[in-house]
Amino acid sequence: MDDGLFISQSNSIDISNNYLYCSYNVLTNLLEKFCLVVKHSKTEIFHFNRSYEVFNQPPLNLSPLGGNILLPSNTWKYLGFIFNRKLTFHQHVDFYTNKAISTVKCMKLLGNSSHSINPLQKCLFYKSYILPITFYGFQLWFYNHAPMAYHMKTLNKMQRCAAIWILDTFKTSPSYSVEAIASLIPIKLHFQKLDGRSQLQAYKLPHNYLLCSLIESNLNLFSNFKSTALDLLTN
Repeated sequence: MDDGLFISQSNSIDISNNYLYCSYNVLTNLLEKFCLVVKHSKTEIFHFNRSYEVFNQPPLNLSPLGGNILLPSNTWKYLGFIFNRKLTFHQHVDFYTNKAISTVKCMKLLGNSSHSINPLQKCLFYKSYILPITFYGFQLWFYNHAPMAYHMKTLNKMQRCAAIWILDTFKTSPSYSVEAIASLIPIKLHFQKLDGRSQLQAYKLPHNYLLCSLIESNLNLFSNFKSTALDLLTN
């Protein structure tokens, strides 16, 4: 087993730490009986809390179990997703946006000294390679009534940078104009399109699929739809 995850929910951080301590103790005892070794040095702890007051994060002492004294971190990276304490995902968007902008700047090296790639090739490269970087994990923060002003502002800067690179135009050019000429739809509309398609995939899952038990009961309203009718929505 490479990774494990304990989740505890409580109104008190101390009670939550007690739950985690007991769970960690049970797991280590079970793994030792199977002659497996726990790498305590890789153990991490992270607390979620949306209060606007000063949040004191007490450490979790695992030294009686052979572990370390864990100090909670401000961000948590798991499977490429970057979580912060209030689940605003600002760090997540910043990380992948900066990664996309760095990729755009590196793309200026494509071509040779006498002939570079044309705008059509640049646009295709941006849509097929750079955009998927920024879309990674967008379902975490792109949902109805979620605050997205910060995310859209950051991502619009990224697409503006890409549109200017595609057209080789002036940096002072209007954003919507260069995006339209470069055949790039607004970034928010692109997210809405992908969000609708991702929800449609969930509706097409079999009824006994494990993911269906984790989705809201509203999904059952569409359970009687024929798969052929759903396929028409994607055309």
